[in-house]
Amino acid sequence: MTAIRSVVLGCGSYLPERILTNAELASRIDTSDEWIVQRTGIRERHVAAEGEFTSHLAIKAARAALHHARLDAQAIDLIVLATSTPDNTFPATAVAVQEGLGINHGAAFDLQAVCSGFVFALATADSFLRAGTYKRALVIGAETFSRILDWNDRGTCVLFGDGAGAVVLEAQTEPGKSSDRGVLTTHLRSDGRHKSKLYVDGGPSSTQTVGLLRMEGREVFKHAVGMITDVIVDAFNATGLTADDIDWFIPHQANKRIIDASAHKLHIAPQKVVLTVDLHGNTSAASIPLALAVAVKDGRVKKGDLLLLEAMGGGFTWGSALVRW
Repeated sequence: MTAIRSVVLGCGSYLPERILTNAELASRIDTSDEWIVQRTGIRERHVAAEGEFTSHLAIKAARAALHHARLDAQAIDLIVLATSTPDNTFPATAVAVQEGLGINHGAAFDLQAVCSGFVFALATADSFLRAGTYKRALVIGAETFSRILDWNDRGTCVLFGDGAGAVVLEAQTEPGKSSDRGVLTTHLRSDGRHKSKLYVDGGPSSTQTVGLLRMEGREVFKHAVGMITDVIVDAFNATGLTADDIDWFIPHQANKRIIDASAHKLHIAPQKVVLTVDLHGNTSAASIPLALAVAVKDGRVKKGDLLLLEAMGGGFTWGSALVRW
């Protein structure tokens, strides 16, 4: 029995030119390169320039993905943009991307699931494509987290960076097996009881301000590995696949220790893990497509490879996706 799958036609990314190193941060606050690397694996991150917005990053990543897919922007009829740092309270940053790409048909909207945003956006676009509502989608993760950081808080300001990544999806008919190309399964979770562990202390309704990021780092770390493995086990159960079938594990790039612990618990070999956290920092919803773009560009990810994507973010939210390249 055949099935409609959301097949990835291309991917792309964009990182702001400015690189902020650990050494530069150490000259401003009470921290050190050794302290940051030991606890997070991060060595540097990119920071958006003045006047460079989330939409600007997203448009550049989208154009790169369209170029990789060899498609004109007019072929896209759905844009789902995952971000926690929109240009404006409204309208959606996705419509700025739509305009920037010269598209005036179809639908474009933002999705907010913090660091899990890209997986949530991928699942959302996949549902629309499989339902036949749209034919081709741009799924984008884009963030300018540097705009919501407390630069005096060494526990958070050293962790995050700016960037954008995108994929182009197309609805295609496949045989309906686990060997199909495209998105094979997605699994999403949320638990609002953990809101206070990772949040921004502002908003239009509550404080009429943007607010700054606040985090209980130890609490987030404590929950991360268990939650991540939960939705990955669900993905394996849904498809009959196992960790041995995975060619590449592309996790949310938040902390190297969390990534290492998750891979170990799932029995995924270290050489199958795509790591970019050292050069990008935590770019929230942009981190998975940024890491994917690196692995595609350097030739690691090849047609037919099975990719395991996972993320966890504020809320808490968490999710997984199995995608055959």
